[in-house]
Amino acid sequence: MKEIRFGPNTDEHDFDFKVKHAIKFLEEGAKVKAYVHFRGRSIAYKEKGEIILLKFAQALEEFGRVEMLPKLEGNRMFLHLAPLPNIKKAAKATKVEIPKKSEEVANAEAESETDSDVK
Repeated sequence: MKEIRFGPNTDEHDFDFKVKHAIKFLEEGAKVKAYVHFRGRSIAYKEKGEIILLKFAQALEEFGRVEMLPKLEGNRMFLHLAPLPNIKKAAKATKVEIPKKSEEVANAEAESETDSDVK
């Protein structure tokens, strides 16, 4: 599980940057735990934190589903996201695998060697 931390006054550019990282994590198949950390008197702005997390979930709706809606625990408000099943498969499909020598090719080579020995 990957964590992404926000503050109650997170700016638009910082938000977009963290969304890009979350997209990468979800495409890799990792779950994402986003939270807003309230420090000192900023706990008075719980609404801002909830808005940030809901906006985050909306930005990632194509890549993951919400497992847990925003919930305040102590001085942190959490949101859990899980990758969509088809995203995992697509990410695995993009990895290039080097094919091993197949049995058919090995059998064909063995037959050609025996044919050359017979002649």
